[in-house]
Amino acid sequence: MTTERNTEPESPEPNADSDRTPDSSADASAFLSALRLSDSFLPVGGYTASYGLEQYINEDRIEDGDDLRELIAAYLRRVVGPCETVALANAHAASAAGDLEALLAVDERLHAVTMPREFRESSTKAGAKLCELLAETDTKDGAEGSDETESGGSDLESAVADAVAADETPGHYPVAFGVVAQARGLSRREACLAHAHAFVTGLLGAAQRLGRFGHTEIQSVLAALEPVIAAVCERHVDDEPEAMVSFAPLAEIMGMRHERAGRRLFMS
Repeated sequence: MTTERNTEPESPEPNADSDRTPDSSADASAFLSALRLSDSFLPVGGYTASYGLEQYINEDRIEDGDDLRELIAAYLRRVVGPCETVALANAHAASAAGDLEALLAVDERLHAVTMPREFRESSTKAGAKLCELLAETDTKDGAEGSDETESGGSDLESAVADAVAADETPGHYPVAFGVVAQARGLSRREACLAHAHAFVTGLLGAAQRLGRFGHTEIQSVLAALEPVIAAVCERHVDDEPEAMVSFAPLAEIMGMRHERAGRRLFMS
């Protein structure tokens, strides 16, 4: 006696990859690009900047982890969010649209609202270094595997790098970061989160190297700041360029005092 066999293929067993879409490889590439761009291992000079934090510590204005957390949270809410995140998000949008003129206008606006000289210099040096680094290391067909690196994204990235090299635009780091992130498949929100996270870890690394905080305390501060990072990026990711503003008077004063400090480990 024979039995009729079901010729329909059996459903695959559920597994960790069952919800992947055809774009999963592109998603993985974008995620790896975000890790690369937000890593202190990226040699753009971020390790030389404390954005006034060194002066806070020199003047004994930071005593413990709570003080450090409150200070960096204030940076996020008053500088990174309303200023750098807005610049990055709009640079990302201009890059997606292939609008070089709009992108350069964002760069000029960011330069105008960044008051301390050391802050401007740190940002523009890092932006120029990022452009230079990617030109030397990323191939035309896309080291990260993004199709966009072969088309308009790559062309605009090259145009921005040329403008920075020719001193036609300041080339601030958040602007360069936005262009690079867009060309490699990161969404605006992902790019903003990666940049804000990198900013926070950069300041925490500076605080640790200044000898006041240990690894465990630094990690506790980082964990406490994660909701602030997310909230700040969510709040400012859709702001127009005209909304770009920085209002952190004491932080700016610390940055200006640092320019004339007799003892300095960091360039800002």
